[in-house]
Amino acid sequence: MARKKQAFSPKTFLSTVGPGRALVFFEKGQRVFAQGDTAEALFVIQKGMVRLRVRFQAGKEATLDILREGDFIGEDSIAGQSSCTASATAMTDCSLLRIEKKVIVLALTSQAKLANTVLAYVLASNIRYQQHLVDQRCNPSEKRLARILSLLAHFDRHGSTVADIPRINQETLAEMVGTTRSRVSFFMKKFRQSGFVDYEPGATMIRVHRTILAFYVSG
Repeated sequence: MARKKQAFSPKTFLSTVGPGRALVFFEKGQRVFAQGDTAEALFVIQKGMVRLRVRFQAGKEATLDILREGDFIGEDSIAGQSSCTASATAMTDCSLLRIEKKVIVLALTSQAKLANTVLAYVLASNIRYQQHLVDQRCNPSEKRLARILSLLAHFDRHGSTVADIPRINQETLAEMVGTTRSRVSFFMKKFRQSGFVDYEPGATMIRVHRTILAFYVSG
């Protein structure tokens, strides 16, 4: 008796190895790809966090997003782009599923469920990226730091009231926000006094409260 063919599962396809799909590992601080590199694969984060950023012609950089398990990076490869429009760097030790461009394109054309899953993700990402670029150009550094902390906590993806995030040194936060370390230190103390964040000296985690979003969107 012939075995029944298993139904295609987007979740399985995006989380397991197979033809044209390989698990790759990156250490904290290692670059996954750089802006301008050939867009030759889609990556799905299996574990860890990745920072996505873009550099403008004037040399200024903006953090577009901070991504974690289940998120995609390298969507340029399926959007008709020949090169990467942003850079991706591991913020922690990461494992990513690398799917070759020809493999993901073929799967998208033959599997409607996968195409719908990826399309919904890409549309939501584009909206976030537009908001982030406006934020970088229009908001003061204090609100940009609040946005970075909200991204790390992924409050835009779930309704939790608090989230624990890995503690990032203030030099890195300053680079991400586009300000100085002393300003970040001042703002973090202010956020702590306001009840937006909780942390102890030497702690490896920071607890971020959802109330920081109210500060970010306030006038």
